[in-house]
Amino acid sequence: MIPLSVLDLSVVTTGTKPAAALRNSIDLARHVDGLGYVRYWLAEHHNLASVASPAPDVMIGQIAAVTKHIRVGSGGVMLPNHAPLVVAERFKMLEALFPGRIDLGLGRAPGTDGATAYALRSRLDRREGDDFLERLHELILWETREFPAGHPYHNVVAMPDDSRLPPIWLLGSSDYSSELAAQVGMGFAFAHHFASHDAIDAMVHYRNRFQPSAWNASPHAILAVAVITADTDEEAEKLAASFDLNRLRRDRGQYLPLPSPQEALAHPYTDSERVSIARNRSRLFVGNPATVRKKLQPLMDASRPDELMVITAVYDHEARKKSYSLLAEAFGLAKQAA
Repeated sequence: MIPLSVLDLSVVTTGTKPAAALRNSIDLARHVDGLGYVRYWLAEHHNLASVASPAPDVMIGQIAAVTKHIRVGSGGVMLPNHAPLVVAERFKMLEALFPGRIDLGLGRAPGTDGATAYALRSRLDRREGDDFLERLHELILWETREFPAGHPYHNVVAMPDDSRLPPIWLLGSSDYSSELAAQVGMGFAFAHHFASHDAIDAMVHYRNRFQPSAWNASPHAILAVAVITADTDEEAEKLAASFDLNRLRRDRGQYLPLPSPQEALAHPYTDSERVSIARNRSRLFVGNPATVRKKLQPLMDASRPDELMVITAVYDHEARKKSYSLLAEAFGLAKQAA
C-alpha cells in the first residue's frame, strides 16, 4: 500500500484567526500521527492572509515535540530567502533534537510577492536573479565541509557539528526541479495541487534520469495532491465550495482567508467564473473515500509515486481531521497503524 503524508499550510479561514490556525496544525499533526501517516510537512509563505506560518522550522520543532512516529519537515524552506548557513544550523539542530525524524524540503520560489521577497533578502545580500543552485551548493558544503583551503568559510563550522543535515528533498511544480533532483540524486516532491506542468511527465522524468548519490541510492518521488473527503460525495462537494471560491480569488491576486461553504455556495458566480472553477477542479480530488481513491488511481498508476502527500484545506478543522481519517482508512493506513 502506498504511504500517505500530509502537507499543511496552516490555513487561515474567515472563522479561524492565524494563531488558532497554528494550534490547529499541531492538533492535526497529533491526529495523523496516530493514523499511520509517514510525514508531516509545513510550507513557507509570507504576507498571505490565508496562510498563518512563514517559519516552517519553528513549527517543525513544535510538532515533532508532540508526536511520536511521524517524520516532520519543510515543504518547504524557500532557500532564496535564507542564508544557507542559517538553514544548515537550524536543521542540524532539529535533527539533533529529533534524530531520524526530520526532513529538509527546499524550494526555489520566494513564496510571496516581489516587495515582500525584497524585504526578506535586502539585508542579506544584493545578488540579483535566480541563485538557487549557488545556495544549494553552499548548503551542501556546510554539510560536507569541503570549502577549499583559503576560502573565507573554510574554518566556519555549522553547529551542532555532531549531527548531520536531515534528508534533502527538492520541491517543484515544473520540469526544472525534477531534472535537478535527478542529477544530484536527491528526493523529489511535485506540487500537483497548483502546478501547470504535467505531473506524470515530471515524475517519470525524475525517475528515468535519477543518478545515485551520497544522498540517495535510488529515486524517491512524492506526489502532492489536494484532496477533500467526507462520508458522502455531496458533503465533500459542500466542503469543496470553499476551495472553489478561494481559488477563484487567488487567480485574481486576492489571497484572502478561506471562506465558509455557506459563503461560497451563496456567491453569485458568473458563467465565466464557473468555467474557471471547473478548470481548477483538475487539481482537486473530491468525494467519499471510494470516489477519491477511484479518481486518484489513474494519476497514481501513470506517475508511479513512492508516496502520496495530501493537502486538505477546508473551513472546519474537525472536518479536515475527518477527511484525513477517511483517507487513511481508504488506503489501509488505519490497519497498519493498529
